Amino acid sequence: QVQLVESGGGTVQPGGSLRLSCTASGLIFSNYVMRWFRQFPGKGRELVAIITSSPPNTNYADSVKGRFTISRDNAKNTVYLQMDSLQPEDTAVYYCNALRQQVGTNHWGQGTQVTVSS
Repeated sequence: QVQLVESGGGTVQPGGSLRLSCTASGLIFSNYVMRWFRQFPGKGRELVAIITSSPPNTNYADSVKGRFTISRDNAKNTVYLQMDSLQPEDTAVYYCNALRQQVGTNHWGQGTQVTVSS
């Protein structure tokens, strides 16, 4: 079974940092584009960052450019999201997503809460 397990969420003060991890199993990780989304209360999920496999090209939402960094370790089947200079506006549930464009396969993690508050 395909499974994406997320970790690293929590509560942090403004200006702080968190690193999210998402480890995949049940799939050939290197075949997937990995993405991070976030969802604010009452809104749909928005794309935060994306990373391809070979080469690992990255793209970011304008709202997080310069603050967040996405990376992946194909040997560990893991994608990361390093979040620096966090602000209250970053408070959301963060989801990792594995996309295999060639066959339209799309898998989601269960989400992890990130709260930025003083």
